[in-house]
Amino acid sequence: MRVLGVDPGLTRCGVGVVEGVAGRPLTMLGVGIVRTSADADLGHRLVAVEQGLEQWLDEYRPEFVAVERVFSQHNVRTVMGTAQASAVALLCASRRGIPVVLHTPSEVKAAVTGSGRADKAQVGAMVTRLLRLDAPPKPADAADALALAICHIWRAPAQNRLQQAAALHASRTAPRTAPRTTTARTAASRASGPRTPTAPIPSPNPSPGPSKGRTA
Repeated sequence: MRVLGVDPGLTRCGVGVVEGVAGRPLTMLGVGIVRTSADADLGHRLVAVEQGLEQWLDEYRPEFVAVERVFSQHNVRTVMGTAQASAVALLCASRRGIPVVLHTPSEVKAAVTGSGRADKAQVGAMVTRLLRLDAPPKPADAADALALAICHIWRAPAQNRLQQAAALHASRTAPRTAPRTTTARTAASRASGPRTPTAPIPSPNPSPGPSKGRTA
């Protein structure tokens, strides 16, 4: 499984590609940052994020794209920029038909470090260890993108089993249309009223009656 992790942001959008399966050593294929200028117009910044993500999609051809789910913060401006960059990532992936998954920061931290309250230093240290890197990726947005990809690879089997179980349960509990029984057909015929008796059809060649004798 090859996953592109995206840590959305307007100024720095972290991206990282990880390949592997759950239960086996993972491999980092690439990591980096898509940057935009804070002085640029918002529309141009979003276009720059799109172009940067398209280059990563072209180069690595991921099977899934994992994006951090936007959560509420006190800084509304920061939340808006994060949400806008997240929407660009969803658009780029969906346009290519690549499945997109969203993971909350707590889910990512718990999957990588074992604690949903881990700080960025702990996440970076575990990413370095899991991917057998020489040093933590810099800046922290890049490490977070790799952590997103790792999180999805490890969580995907469990999510698939849950989806299969839900689909099986839905198929077993779906109402089935009962076949129409003989009693039901009889009741329907009675409800339509009595049938009108049919008059007998005369024979085309009626037999002649007894012959009359001549009068002398």
